[in-house]
Amino acid sequence: MDIGVLLPTGTALWGPADDPRELVALGRHAERSGFASLFVNDSLISPRIEALTMLAALAPATETVTLGTAALMPFLRRPIQAAQSLASIDLLSGGRLTVTVGAGFPGRFGKPLYELSELPWERRFARLDETVALWRALWDGADAFDGDLLRFTDIPPTTRPLRAGGPPIWLGGATPAALARAGRMYDGWLPYPPDPADYAAGLRDIREAAAGAGRSAEDVTPALFVTVRIDDGADGGRRALDEYARATYGMPLGELARIQAVVGGTAEHVVEQLGRYVAAGVRHIVVRLGGMDLRSQRDQLERVAGLIPALRVAERGDPVGRG
Repeated sequence: MDIGVLLPTGTALWGPADDPRELVALGRHAERSGFASLFVNDSLISPRIEALTMLAALAPATETVTLGTAALMPFLRRPIQAAQSLASIDLLSGGRLTVTVGAGFPGRFGKPLYELSELPWERRFARLDETVALWRALWDGADAFDGDLLRFTDIPPTTRPLRAGGPPIWLGGATPAALARAGRMYDGWLPYPPDPADYAAGLRDIREAAAGAGRSAEDVTPALFVTVRIDDGADGGRRALDEYARATYGMPLGELARIQAVVGGTAEHVVEQLGRYVAAGVRHIVVRLGGMDLRSQRDQLERVAGLIPALRVAERGDPVGRG
């Protein structure tokens, strides 16, 4: 069981006096506190530190944690340039990069970004899969690529990552088509379903697709992206999460919780709820902290760090407790 944390790179989660350079210190603190990974997200909708820039800053400042994206949207970047950047981060981090990718979804988080990137919304999933295939080919030394949407010849030598074949690439999303694609060609799965039963069903479909492609269940890391807020009382946590949902998504908590995994309340309640996902098969939890400035983010990070032993107990199938 690995427990990671999403760093608050978006300005909506900074206080008026916060210094964005504190994000690197927060990442180092998370590593010392027992977290196994540091993730960043990717968007053009709200101001934020660009995802790959943040990972490049964290690479020499950390030693053991996995550095990941949750999720990178490749269509925002030229595909060969993105392959170079990702390989560079993998080298600078000593081979600690994991790349979760997504194609966006309808609404303000999807089609408008394609227009800004001067790419068609149609066939976006095929474009995503081809981009990943291109990256892997470049990381293996290919000098040409011939896909349905992406075609390149006479590619000059490109930067090669530390690991043969490049960093693991996970897929976000939980539609039937996404589950099938995750099983066939991706190294991990990072969704955020609000119901652990849906997670378990999706993981079964992924493993069936993997078996059909001649892969084993161990070839796909089962991960979870979940927003967490720990408070001494349930009411305080719910109010804080509602403020978080409105600031980051422009919607109340009740609406957000219908489409994303959100867990709040006392430490015991959070362990119990996350334990349901662990029982459903999750083996890498990426926690998005429900804090509205860097000070509260650090407080939540420390609270969640205190739950790591209990979550590892839950993985073993023992009764869930706080340690």
